[in-house]
Amino acid sequence: MRPTFPKYISLAASLVLILIPSQSFAADKLSATQLIDLARSKGAGLHDGITATFSGKDLKEGTAWAGHGADFFFATEAASKPALFIDGGAGPQMQKLADSNLWYASARVEPVGKLHAFYYKVNGAKFGGRLDMPAFGPLSYLQPGVPSGTLSDKLIHTSKIYDGLQSEYWIYVPAQYDPKTPAALMVFQDGGGYISRDGNNPTLNVIDNLMAQKKIPVMICVFINPGDIGGSAGTATYNQAKAYSDKWQRTVKDSMRSILYDTVSDRYDRFLKDEILAEVSAKYNIRKDGYSRGITGLSSGGICSFNAAWQMPDQFTRVISWIGSYASIQWKEDPAVADGGQDYPEKVLHESKRNIRVWLQDGSEDLENQYGNWPFANLRMANALKFKGYDFHLSFGKGTHNSGHGAAEFPEEMTWLWRGYDPAKTTQVYEMDPAEKDKPPFRTMGLNREN
Repeated sequence: MRPTFPKYISLAASLVLILIPSQSFAADKLSATQLIDLARSKGAGLHDGITATFSGKDLKEGTAWAGHGADFFFATEAASKPALFIDGGAGPQMQKLADSNLWYASARVEPVGKLHAFYYKVNGAKFGGRLDMPAFGPLSYLQPGVPSGTLSDKLIHTSKIYDGLQSEYWIYVPAQYDPKTPAALMVFQDGGGYISRDGNNPTLNVIDNLMAQKKIPVMICVFINPGDIGGSAGTATYNQAKAYSDKWQRTVKDSMRSILYDTVSDRYDRFLKDEILAEVSAKYNIRKDGYSRGITGLSSGGICSFNAAWQMPDQFTRVISWIGSYASIQWKEDPAVADGGQDYPEKVLHESKRNIRVWLQDGSEDLENQYGNWPFANLRMANALKFKGYDFHLSFGKGTHNSGHGAAEFPEEMTWLWRGYDPAKTTQVYEMDPAEKDKPPFRTMGLNREN
């Protein structure tokens, strides 16, 4: 895949100066827009704005940045002038704050809706930077006139399938929801990470904007966190999580997340269907057909989402998987479960084809550890899906094990996932996107080695 390099321009020379009283921002964490405005005004409050917004660690290590749309602000500490590079190209000149070792620059980074990267050079040596810098497009910010729905308070469910597991979840009801008309459904794993409109994953803004544009159907969204088994010591599920925790030196809560998400079985899917969604359906009119249901997650939540559609395509047919952990994390941990996540490419190739639509996302700097290689696993998944004629898409970049890439592209992902949706239907045979059919399988190069 040929990389596309963004355009950037310095803001310093092109923007009209706006005077902002420095005291109004004292000790408050600022947005990228506020920092840029302060830099334009050359106000005395810029120093305090930078130090209040970024941690001392990020400033010292050259990893501090803030963005809004295409507008970005960079700041770092350095004894001599750093040179900023954006996506490998020379960026705008860094400016020094008087009587300090703080340097800053403003830039426009394009295209939006994509992932970008930056780093510095100080005295010719590479320094700091990030590989995961999303430039959110307009659809990631709630647009004027677009109605917003209601996010419920945090709800708590106590499971029977996972004997005593307590799970937090939230229900989002869009403004367009009419109880007389059954709504589509989208389920988010690690759901608490998706519910802030101003967070790293501004999902609610995207949902509202796309519904207003009729690019996706009216849908109820369920955001569910991995459950906590800590209050049910002595149960079979607790003992399973504790044994895994002791074996792999992970906390019991983190081990429970892995058991829920990484296990290749239908247990979590039954938990969703028979417990969580049964509760949600008791309150709201939700469509029961898998054609009208999507599911998503990142990392272990990514394989969990694919697994749900694989095990129960009558319940979920639309999948978005970010940095999915198609790795051996739960392989042979439960004697009753023969497969591990690393087996999914072969399962796709050799088992009966499921009628599902799948968007995969990963980056070349994703994880490599005792469980496997995440980038290779996602490439294997993509090629297996392609060979079997699935309706799939792989978005592969240069990022790490981070949500930035997936979040930046979320409007595009949701539009692709729900394309052609017809509320009059309850089923559709998914066929590979014509844009994918003529493309070759994915190949790799050893870019980090000379030979």
